[in-house]
Amino acid sequence: MVTLYEALGVREDASEDEIKRAYRKAAMRAHPDRNQGREAAAHDAFQEIKQAYAILSDPEQRRVYDMVFAQEMRKLRDQEERRARRARERAEREAQAQRERYEKFVAVAIRHAERGHNRDVVFGVLLGRGCDEALAARIADGVAAFSAARTEPSAATSGDAPVPDTSSGHAGLLATLWHGVFGLRP
Repeated sequence: MVTLYEALGVREDASEDEIKRAYRKAAMRAHPDRNQGREAAAHDAFQEIKQAYAILSDPEQRRVYDMVFAQEMRKLRDQEERRARRARERAEREAQAQRERYEKFVAVAIRHAERGHNRDVVFGVLLGRGCDEALAARIADGVAAFSAARTEPSAATSGDAPVPDTSSGHAGLLATLWHGVFGLRP
């Protein structure tokens, strides 16, 4: 929406002389006689310029316009702020739901890894639970890396399949590490 001031090309604090000069200049540019081939559009623009000048050149009508315009701009700004706040809140809710969903998948992966399942089983379980393929792969790879870190060094170097290290008595070590890395609460 173009304001009356914009129609004439002046600032809102323009003096009467500035408004008069801007009107004459705009009227000359938009006059239908000077716009051959575009007479209809020029006529509409010319009428808008004339109406803008009629209101802005009369001090009382300009005061009323400024008052109403200011109120409408406040309403518009308030609407935009409400719309932006709702969009932010919606985005925050969606982000929270995504975090909770991610945490659920990580918890499932940890549970299956602690039961001794390999990366492919964990990956398949995550896919079966509706996890996105790329995310399931990242989580399964992370579980595999943590499982490999928990294996005994002698088994890892001998070429045998990794065996979980349970000699330390820390059955929940993988869960503790995973919670620390991913920020999950035990």
